[in-house]
Amino acid sequence: MKEKKKMTLRAKKEALWGYAFVAPTMLGLIILNFYPAINTVYQSFCKTGDFGKGNTFVGLANYQKAFADPEIWQSLLNTVKYAVIEVPLGVVIALLLAVFLNNNKLKGVSAFRTIFFLPMVCAPAAVAMVWKWLYNQQFGLFNNILHKNIAWISDPKIAWISVGIIGVWSIIGYNMVLFISGLKEIPGDYYEAASIDGATGINQFFNITVPLLSPTTFFIVQTRVIGALTIFDLMFMVMDKTNAALPKVQSTVYVFYKYTFDQGNKGYGAAIVMILVAFIMLVTVVMQRAEKRFVFYN
Repeated sequence: MKEKKKMTLRAKKEALWGYAFVAPTMLGLIILNFYPAINTVYQSFCKTGDFGKGNTFVGLANYQKAFADPEIWQSLLNTVKYAVIEVPLGVVIALLLAVFLNNNKLKGVSAFRTIFFLPMVCAPAAVAMVWKWLYNQQFGLFNNILHKNIAWISDPKIAWISVGIIGVWSIIGYNMVLFISGLKEIPGDYYEAASIDGATGINQFFNITVPLLSPTTFFIVQTRVIGALTIFDLMFMVMDKTNAALPKVQSTVYVFYKYTFDQGNKGYGAAIVMILVAFIMLVTVVMQRAEKRFVFYN
């Protein structure tokens, strides 16, 4: 057997410097990610006291209560309905915009890209305030244009759609930038050969762009599904607590926030968020299985 070579003094110093540079990141992950995640799992099996202290182990009682609570199932349904609106529309619209704005010959293309990306960098509070004004039943711009008196965010039948539209508007720019990046990676030779063969622009889009862009599309869909299933800030700022439509719109994270911070029931709130995590993991596994069938790598 070969003897292991001893590290030189210089190698030891380089290793120590490496650990020193990595230490802040690792410490941040442990304090801000790993410990809270482990503590959340633990608290889901406990009845927590004031300020999260004095935990009493209650086993699966919180989970049994959550599975029997209609509000939890309704909130999960609300979350899925929101994702059904935001993800498909956000992906399709962003893809179409990316195809048009990928043409550098188009005048003002940089300005258009900036305009569409602006909602992504706007403060959520400002976005919510503007859209609440647009949706206002008495003085809102939409009702003034349509000459209607529609309760956009207080009617339980349409409020979830109205919130979903805000989500689509907010995320289009981010998805568009990712699609443009993916389009840059497609070799132009494919389009030239297709044009020589007489393929139209629509045929090139569905037979070249869509298949070769599938890795980017899958990444966007996967990240946006997870983002949509964990939506909170948008609903929290758009929907008032006294809103009659809130039970038909509130997401699972919104219910978690209500029980954990408003009512101080951190054990029950932890159980709710763990159920959501399990659901997201299930959806992720399904999408990973679908990747092998629908994603093409050139």
